[in-house]
Amino acid sequence: MTEQVKGPRSYFPSIEAKYGKSIEEWIALLRPHAGEKHMEQVAFLKDLGMGHGHANALVHVFRAEFEGAA
Repeated sequence: MTEQVKGPRSYFPSIEAKYGKSIEEWIALLRPHAGEKHMEQVAFLKDLGMGHGHANALVHVFRAEFEGAA
């Protein structure tokens, strides 16, 4: 039985489908913005055309799991 994805990661399939980039590509775009405030990172993604909810979900996961990682 497959476990259903919950929380911000549940947005990942629709982010990839809607904006045409993989989550790994979005994470790579966010890496130079590590250390900025949450809403600054969200604004950066919104400037690239991402909607607020999708940007917020991606930034949440980025800050929790990827920010500062080599």
